Order: sequence, then structure tokens, then C-alpha cells
Amino acid sequence: MNKITAIVPMRHSSERVPGKNYRDFAGKPLFHHIVQTLLDCGQIDQVVIDTDSPIVIEQTHQFFPSVLVLERPEHLRDGAIPMNDVLLNSINQVPSEFYLQTHSTNPILTAQTLSDGINKFLQLYPMYDSLFSVTRRHVRFWDSLSRPINHNANILLRTQDLPPIFEENSCFYLFTKEILERKHNRIGDRPYMFEMPEAEAQDIDVELNFIMAELLYKNLNNLI
Repeated sequence: MNKITAIVPMRHSSERVPGKNYRDFAGKPLFHHIVQTLLDCGQIDQVVIDTDSPIVIEQTHQFFPSVLVLERPEHLRDGAIPMNDVLLNSINQVPSEFYLQTHSTNPILTAQTLSDGINKFLQLYPMYDSLFSVTRRHVRFWDSLSRPINHNANILLRTQDLPPIFEENSCFYLFTKEILERKHNRIGDRPYMFEMPEAEAQDIDVELNFIMAELLYKNLNNLI
């Protein structure tokens, strides 16, 4: 049985950025970046792609023959299906002690950051039963009723002096099958928040994200 299996779920269709998973990103299809990153991470035993995309399936077989492809069943292909249902289908087919889940839409995430996160989790387990990546923020947040969330509106501190607040950036999660089955969630009862570099935490959700992430990727890799 694998110790750590990485899962990348990908749908063929994308509503806000059409075809984003296989759209060209800095010279190659977007999903190629995260797959190569996972393959470059020595702690990961198996990389799995869960998809309904014939393009992703064909390119994976061609460029990444060691990656296991699971064709997503019809009843899990609708965009409204919760991600946890998709993941349950995947982990039931690939036994592993731990699972790492990430997205094709995190192309700047590096193998070193994944490795650091995995090492931290293995050092702390079982004191912490799961891990998720976060981005530190020093900004003033307000709720929909104009109430301050993380600051005192009567005391104007510099933003860098505010107590940090952490954003779940969806870059990667580490969890067990037991947690996902019991809680229907990737985050367990005692999760560890793994702070990662903000530059790597870019997530492509809308067209502007795609443009900005590609520009940043090219800049970081001296492609411009």
C-alpha cells in the first residue's frame, strides 16, 4: 500500500475559464505543471488523476505514463457535485495511508513546498490528524454588516501590525481515508495550518487569475 497518494481531480468543462485544465499556460497545458510538480516530489508514491476529459486522459498517457488515470463516473461529472464525493470515489480505488489532494489550477506550487508540508505533517501526526495550506494575511476584514472581523475599528494600526489572519488557499490538503469517510471533509478534528509562500498560492478560478498567474510564473522562471 502506498504511504502517500496524490490526487488531482479535473473536469473537462470549466464554466468561468473554458478549457482551463488543458489550455496553454507558459508553453504547455496547464495541468502538466502540477502533474510534473507532484512527480518531482520524492515523498509521493503515486500520482492519480480523476477526470472525465478525453484530452486530459490522452495527454496523461502520452506524457506521464506513470500517472494512474481514473475515469470519473457519469454520476459524479456535474459541476455541482461536491469535491468530497469525487475524492471518496478516488480513494476507494487506490489504497494509501495518506492522501494529498491538489488542483491543476495551482501551477506555481513547487515540489519543495509540497515536500516541506508533507514532512511537517509526518512529524506531527497523529497529534495533528490532517493538514491544509494557508496564506498569511495582514489586511482589515469586515463582514457584510460593516463589522470589523480581525481588528478594532477605533484603533488604526498599520496593516503589518495587525494580528495575522490565515486564508485557506486550496493549494493542497493531507488527510486519511478515515477522516474523509467520517467527516465528509478533507480537514480533520485536529488540522495543522501549513503556511506557504504567497507567490505559490495563486489559484486560477477566473480569467484574471489565469492572466496574472501566467505572468507571475513567467517572471519567477525568467521567461520574460
